[in-house]
Amino acid sequence: MRTAKSGPKAEPRMKGAPIDAKNGRLGALSAGPVLRGPATKLILAAIAIVAYLLPFALSSYQTFEFTQVYIYAVALLGLNILIGYNGQFSLGHGAFYAIGAYTTAIMTTRWDIPYGWAIIAAGLLSLLVGFLFGLPALRFEGLYLALATFALALAMPQVLKYFDSWTGGSQGIVLDKPGAPWHLPITSDQYIYYLSLTVLVIALTLAYNLLRGRAGRAIMAIRDNPIAAEAMGVNSALYKSLTFGVSAMYTGVAGALGALAVAFVAPDTFSAFLSINFLVGSVVGGIASISGAIFGGAFIEFVPTYAQEISRAAPWAIFGITLIIFMYVMPTGVAGLAKRITVALRRSIVGERPAPSPRSETADAAGATAGTARAVMGKPD
Repeated sequence: MRTAKSGPKAEPRMKGAPIDAKNGRLGALSAGPVLRGPATKLILAAIAIVAYLLPFALSSYQTFEFTQVYIYAVALLGLNILIGYNGQFSLGHGAFYAIGAYTTAIMTTRWDIPYGWAIIAAGLLSLLVGFLFGLPALRFEGLYLALATFALALAMPQVLKYFDSWTGGSQGIVLDKPGAPWHLPITSDQYIYYLSLTVLVIALTLAYNLLRGRAGRAIMAIRDNPIAAEAMGVNSALYKSLTFGVSAMYTGVAGALGALAVAFVAPDTFSAFLSINFLVGSVVGGIASISGAIFGGAFIEFVPTYAQEISRAAPWAIFGITLIIFMYVMPTGVAGLAKRITVALRRSIVGERPAPSPRSETADAAGATAGTARAVMGKPD
C-alpha cells in the first residue's frame, strides 16, 4: 500500500476564503498600500489638520466647493468598490444618489425627522434598493450590465416627476441647511463642510477595513477569477449582490449630504449625466483605489468650473481635452501615479531591487498554478 509523503499539512480552508495562489494556502489580497511607518502617519495627520482648518481660510463659496469634493468622494468610493474591486460595471449610480437625496429631503421637510437619522435612513434605503437591483443584474455582465444600470439612471428623473405628491415634481423640494449644534461659532456652510469631511473619513475607514477582511478578499477573488472563486467556496451571487448594495449605500449617503449642502433637490439635477460624471471621476482618480475617490471628486468638481472660466463657448470641449490628457499621462489614475512616484522615491532611498529573471518568473507562475490546484483539491504541499 502506498504511504503518503511526510510534509506540512494543508491549512483548513474556510468557505468563502481566497487562496494564496503561490503556496496554495489562505492568503490576503491587498486592498491597497498598507500604511506603514511613522512618516506616513505624520503625513496623514498633517493632511487632516489642514483639512479641518481649511474653512477658516476660504470664502463661503470655496468652502461649498470643497464640501462637494468630499461628498463626491463618498459616492466614488462606493463606485470604486463595485467596479475596481468586484469587477461589476455601473452607469446608474446617479439614481442611488437621487434616492439618498430625496429620502433626506422628504424626511426632514415633510416628516420633521432630524437630518442625522435621515442620512442613516438614506444609506439603508439605498443599500436595500441596490441589493434588490443586484439580484436580477446577476444575469448580466460587462456591457449588458452597464446598459441595465444606465437604464436605471435614465428612468430615475421621470419616476421622481411621476410621484409629485412626494417629490414635489419638477419644482423639487427646498431644504433648510442644518445649523451648527451646541452653539458652535461656525457658519452653516462650515458645519456641513465638517459633517461631510467626517462622513468621508468614516467611509474611507470602513472601506479600508472591509477590503482587507475576509469579505474583501472574496470580493476581489470574484473580480480576478469568478470560476476559481466559486471552486473555492465563494458564493458569487451573494457577494455580488451585497457589493452592489454596499456601493449603493455609499452613494446614497453622499446624496443625502449633497441635498443638505445644496438645500434643494429636483429631478433634473439627477440626470444620466451625473452617473457618467461619477464614472469619469472614478477612472481619473483610480478605479481600484480607495484614495483615488478623493482625487476623482476633486476632478469632477473643479475641472468643469475651470473649463467654464477658460471658454464659455465650449466648456465641455476643454473638459474633454483635460480628460484625454489625464488618461494619457495617468492611465491608472491619479492614485496610481502617486503610488508609482512613492515606490520610485522609496527605491531611490533604500536601493532598487534587481529585476527577476524570466526563469524565476516562470517558476513562480508554475508554483502558483500548482499551489492553487493543491489548495482546491485539499492536498498538502
